[in-house]
This record gives sequence, C-alpha cells and structure tokens, in this order.
Amino acid sequence: MAHTVPHPTQLTVHRQSRDLEIAFDDGAVFRLPFELLRVYSPSAEVRGHGPGQETLQTGKRDVLINQLESVGNYAVQPTFSDGHDTGIFTWEYLYFLGSEQSQLWSDYLERLAAAQVDRDAAMVTADAPSSGGCGHGAHHGH
Repeated sequence: MAHTVPHPTQLTVHRQSRDLEIAFDDGAVFRLPFELLRVYSPSAEVRGHGPGQETLQTGKRDVLINQLESVGNYAVQPTFSDGHDTGIFTWEYLYFLGSEQSQLWSDYLERLAAAQVDRDAAMVTADAPSSGGCGHGAHHGH
C-alpha cells in the first residue's frame, strides 16, 4: 500500500502568537509553536548523531522564526531568531510534530524534569562532562 505524505496547502508564520500554522491537503490543520519546532529541530546539532546524543534545548520559549525557506517541494528550512538554521523540516516530519504535539510537549517537559533543567535556562554546551563547576556556556559553532 503506497503511503502518500500529506502536502501542506498553506504555511503561515504567526509572529504574534509565535506559531507556524500548517494546513495539509488531507484536511488537517496544525499550529506548531516555534518553541516546539526549535526544540524538536531535526538538525544534527539538536538530535546528535545517534540515539541518546540529543542535546536538550532550553531557553527557547521566546524564539521566533525570522525566515522560512522552501527546500525542494518536500520541506522547509526555518531560520530561528537564535541563529539556528540547520533544521530541515520535511512535510512528513511537520505532520508528525502536529499530530503528536501534546505527546511531544510532555516528553520535552519530562526530559527537562529528568535533567533538572529549567525550560527557560540558557543553553550550555554539553561538550565537557560537568565537573560541578560553573559552566559559562561557550558556544562552538560546527
């Protein structure tokens, strides 16, 4: 059975409410908060290069999407206000984020709780194992 991925018929960036509204050709309409998109960005920077290597994203509540570029006709690549622009969101992934949104939110909040990290904490890089010292969150670009 051929699985056809629904295609968006409309994408609207709502800067005021900080969400991306996507209408799909199967009738589904999702409003994805920028924070959710940023936290679940499919980039290597966020996801790591294998299971368990994800970088927990924090401090993204007020992140904005400054730009949304099309990638072929299968994806979009947002540029976020924090400079993150390597995530390529396929229609399939956006649909997944939309349909699993509430589950993904609770997973994210659970991961924050498990890591004992505040959702609004500034990001620190996880390169060095924490030695109990005060991390000053240097940013190394890849």
